[in-house]
Amino acid sequence: MLEPTDLTRHATEALRTNFGTEATVVGKAPGRVNLIGEHTDYNAGLVLPVALPHATYAAAAPRTDGVIRIATAHDPEPFISHIDQLGPEIDGWAAYVAGVLWTLREAGLATGGLDLRLESSVPFGAGLSSSASVECATAAAALGIAGRALDADVRRAVVAAGMRAETEVAKAPTGGMDQSVVTFAEEGGALLIDFDSGEHRNVPLALGERTILVTDTRVEHQLTDGGYASRRAQCEKAAADLGLRSLREATLDQVETLGDDVVRRRARHIVTEIARVEPTVDALGGGDWAAIGELFAASHASMRDDFEISVPELDLAVATAVGAGADGARMTGGGFGGSIVSILPTAAVEAVTAAIDKAFAEAGHGAPGHLIASPSAGAMFTEAMS
Repeated sequence: MLEPTDLTRHATEALRTNFGTEATVVGKAPGRVNLIGEHTDYNAGLVLPVALPHATYAAAAPRTDGVIRIATAHDPEPFISHIDQLGPEIDGWAAYVAGVLWTLREAGLATGGLDLRLESSVPFGAGLSSSASVECATAAAALGIAGRALDADVRRAVVAAGMRAETEVAKAPTGGMDQSVVTFAEEGGALLIDFDSGEHRNVPLALGERTILVTDTRVEHQLTDGGYASRRAQCEKAAADLGLRSLREATLDQVETLGDDVVRRRARHIVTEIARVEPTVDALGGGDWAAIGELFAASHASMRDDFEISVPELDLAVATAVGAGADGARMTGGGFGGSIVSILPTAAVEAVTAAIDKAFAEAGHGAPGHLIASPSAGAMFTEAMS
């Protein structure tokens, strides 16, 4: 079981090792898991994610010469540039970090040089928003260096900066759910986000004797490999063919009139998935675990059959979790790999994880990973401790 680890001290010590500078601020931003509402964000729909206790930590030290130096444990070579030279043409992993520094500067929020070291306990490529976690931890650190409090307006700017870095610099056409929950989540709750109105509200989760379990299939997905972009384009075509601003306005009867079978099935997933979000909120609030099972099952089947973003490992993990005692399970995230999310009695966690491990071994798959998704708070920064 992957445990969350406070990497504050490790990040500050690594910054000292990399650059010989002392951190004054450490930004922190969690990963996230989406309970329901998949691919609905860019269709003006509803989503219900929670922030993880697993997070990215960004130790930062200010510079007076405008130089940007960024180091990470995943690459031995640091990224080095100047604040005046940053722009949308940044390659590789630095797009998610230096890209945020560029977008913050464009917004007039953080304009100075800094040294930055990143450490993270969010699994990479697991569909748990490691990229948004990196983006928002970077933004929190840079804003802390700039002396800006993370009030509601600044948090909205963090979301916008992360989205611009991801879409314009990293060239990943995401919809904004990840940055929103990573920034605005409150401890103990999920975040219900309406991408039509732009509003969001905290949904307290009284789980009682239930646990949210995330299982990482270790099948890595990439948001830039074309599958995500093609699904988005198909959804946009469906809305255009129906003469609608977005699929949020579509009814199931309208969707069934679409002539292209693939486009029709993509749109059917979106319309039915949006319709599952508020009943999930109600079921969680009322402890109706049977309803959670039905909603999760319908969501996973829709993603597997209509949206076609599941893979055999995800399907096996979902079926095994439910068979071993989970109330409900479904794939979560962008798809084509990544993770499943299960809600289950806390007493069943050990049995469910063992059953999934056994099923994967028997099927010849690599060993999966598991983590407990205790609903956690969003991005923040703290003063670094010497």
